[in-house]
Amino acid sequence: MKKLKILEVTTYTAGVCGVSSRVLQEADLLAKHGHEVTIFSTNHVKGRPREVAPTEEHRGHVIIHRFPARKLGGESFTYWRFKRELLLFKPDVIIVHAFRHTHTTQALRFARKQEIPCILVTHAPFNTGNEQRSLLSKLAISLYDTFTAPRTLPKFAKIIAITHWELEYLHRLGIPKEKIAYIPNGIPPQFFTQKPSPKSPRKILYFGRLSPVKDLETALRAISLMKNKSTSLELAGPAEQEYLTKLKSLVASLHIESRVSFTPAIYYLKQKIAKLDSAYVFVLPSKREGMPQSLIEAMSRKKLVIASDNLGASDLIQNKKNGFLFPIGNAQALADTLDKAFSLPVSKAKTIQKAARASVEQFSWLLIVKKLEKVLNEITAQ
Repeated sequence: MKKLKILEVTTYTAGVCGVSSRVLQEADLLAKHGHEVTIFSTNHVKGRPREVAPTEEHRGHVIIHRFPARKLGGESFTYWRFKRELLLFKPDVIIVHAFRHTHTTQALRFARKQEIPCILVTHAPFNTGNEQRSLLSKLAISLYDTFTAPRTLPKFAKIIAITHWELEYLHRLGIPKEKIAYIPNGIPPQFFTQKPSPKSPRKILYFGRLSPVKDLETALRAISLMKNKSTSLELAGPAEQEYLTKLKSLVASLHIESRVSFTPAIYYLKQKIAKLDSAYVFVLPSKREGMPQSLIEAMSRKKLVIASDNLGASDLIQNKKNGFLFPIGNAQALADTLDKAFSLPVSKAKTIQKAARASVEQFSWLLIVKKLEKVLNEITAQ
């Protein structure tokens, strides 16, 4: 396909964030395929509200421009201006990330005025009943989806859903099938090629942000309820300080200090893969997930994965075939499932582990970027 000048627009490009992880991987591979790629984002750092990221950063052949932003609510809802820089960059195509955000609307308006195709990657923000949102936020979302979304969404050249479960919501908002492409988040090929590191046969790992939506209290309570007392749980990742304090207090009250450890964020890919390899079981007890990146990564490393039965996890796991699901927030059910995982016959465990690996091979970025380039080729040829 022809080489394009591509602009990606997202809230974060610093800190640990599932959306920014996709954007950075996507941009890097598109640049390696010969496209000129620039990213616009805020200068906020995900998970570290007091920090400010550099105004400009070069990552390989990708340039990141960051802008001051004002928070409008929650952790990610912000307002920031980049119209002048858009005019200077003059992209062939714009890819905006996250539905219902001000940067999405701003980029779409510019694209339509300049007759530039604009793609929306939704990132699964639709209501599932387990959101950590205020009543005001829920009301605003309901009003937006009722009145604004049906008028705005059809104006995008293409809408990319990252999960299968989003498709129903998009159809409900009046988006025809031909306007939607399913292109999930990907993971680097190293997850499939790096040699295995030693693992502890009694270790359970959670890897990701330590934040309330991940419902790690349920995991801690499950550890205290397990019949198998020889197991340990490691919670690895960047933590919201107030939530970390709450978790440590719960560990103390449950008297499981000797079985629970906390590890800071790991940013280097080799070390991240080695950390996943170190565990026998991977657990993800979240109240909600869009497309859980860490779950795919763990499955690629042949972990026995156990996740709460939210839409994002159940989109990936077939219960008892390539992993296990338990009811959201049910610590006893999680404890029982953990005990079951550790007591599986070796042959049965290996069957589930191999099935986990096979089910996520489709998420290698080498395959995902080809799908994206096909969409880019179609919309820029029109």
